[in-house]
Amino acid sequence: MSFDIVCFDCDSTLSKIEGIDELGRQSGLFDELAALTNAAMNGELALEDVYGKRLALIKPDKAQMDSLADLYITKMVEGVEEVFSALLAQGKQVHIISGGIRQAILPLAEKLGIPADQVHAVDVLFNADGSYRDFDRQSPLARTGGKAVICKAIQKQGRSMAMIGDGKTDLEAKQAGATVIGFGGVMQRDIVVAQADIFVNENSLTAVLPHLISL
Repeated sequence: MSFDIVCFDCDSTLSKIEGIDELGRQSGLFDELAALTNAAMNGELALEDVYGKRLALIKPDKAQMDSLADLYITKMVEGVEEVFSALLAQGKQVHIISGGIRQAILPLAEKLGIPADQVHAVDVLFNADGSYRDFDRQSPLARTGGKAVICKAIQKQGRSMAMIGDGKTDLEAKQAGATVIGFGGVMQRDIVVAQADIFVNENSLTAVLPHLISL
């Protein structure tokens, strides 16, 4: 099988971390935030019920965001650069669709050769002094069903689409006609194993390549 448009989740798919949880680690709130994140990714809580709550607990400033951006890159999943190089070399349109924070994901996307307009995530708003103000409450990616909204927006008539990720929110891409490939190399979730069209459970992201392009 080969796809024209290939979309990736970021947290626990391209990088081994969950970004908002890592921001919480700096504030001594990791365990509390990780429990909320897991509940949303396992389908036990609606994303909108935890998204604002997590950020309100942390109130991350711009300096923390820059640190998180570096961490995304240093904790990159094995094989990510190889996968992106292969897809781009074949002329695939590659997007990152994440419920994470866009400012922190953009440097990773740039490293992988993905332009900013193909990075779909949630913008955080800062005050003039760099302190936390709010997040983009209009972003569909801060609520349940958001990944379906984004996939529908970038889907082109008659073009095939795949979505690769580890969480329940990635399964939403099915609503846009995408084939969902579950990736369990960092986090294996029962709901994704059960409901993804394809599931791979190897540490390297290269395990998804045979399902994405004609080798």
